[in-house]
Amino acid sequence: MLVREQPVFEVLMVRRHHQIDFMSGAMVFPGGKVEEHDLDPRWAESAIGWNDVAEIERGPRIAAIREAFEESGMLPGCVAPPADREGSAHARAAMENGTLAFIDYVRQHEVTLDLRMLTLFSRWLTPPVVPKRFDTFFYVASAPAGEAVADGRETVDTEWLAPADALRLAAEGHRTIVFPTRMNLGLLATTRTLAGAVAAAKARSGRTIQPRVEQRGSDRYIMLDPEAGYGHVEELLSIP
Repeated sequence: MLVREQPVFEVLMVRRHHQIDFMSGAMVFPGGKVEEHDLDPRWAESAIGWNDVAEIERGPRIAAIREAFEESGMLPGCVAPPADREGSAHARAAMENGTLAFIDYVRQHEVTLDLRMLTLFSRWLTPPVVPKRFDTFFYVASAPAGEAVADGRETVDTEWLAPADALRLAAEGHRTIVFPTRMNLGLLATTRTLAGAVAAAKARSGRTIQPRVEQRGSDRYIMLDPEAGYGHVEELLSIP
């Protein structure tokens, strides 16, 4: 979750391409799955903090940075950005089609990343009844300077939104935002600064969220208990 404080506290969201099977057309935070190159041992030399973060988080942190770059052109956690801004678009396309590994891009362009600039905001496990299972790490970080640009393939639009505005637009039917994203937007909406979001995230450190699913007649509801940190939540589950 890339946030900025000027002109107001906002978070970057991207719209997924309507032809993608998973979450087609939804507004999401930039992100995706951990790939093999995200665990390359060379990251120990190319990413500050590699040995400081928990081993289970190394791949997800690299993946979070890489996916943000691929999907929006923004490179969070970057201490020294690439000098060749013109080549970024070509690099993004090459990474997406598998002809360039992120680790090679970083080393070739002498980019310096600091994994400690990302803060674990929440970790979500999908309920066992959901067909597609995920173990998702949500991170919050300061958005780097520059313009967010969708890649035109996985993402077709970018939008900066105040968290409360994103929730309102979803409630009014103007945006499609899935359950975990909305829940985390709700937490972001309780603060107006990155420092506040980071402090709240650290207070929840180590908590893994797994919603419950409850059958009521012919309907199923997805639920969060208050201990999860989101209040008591229950919604009609739309999966078959």
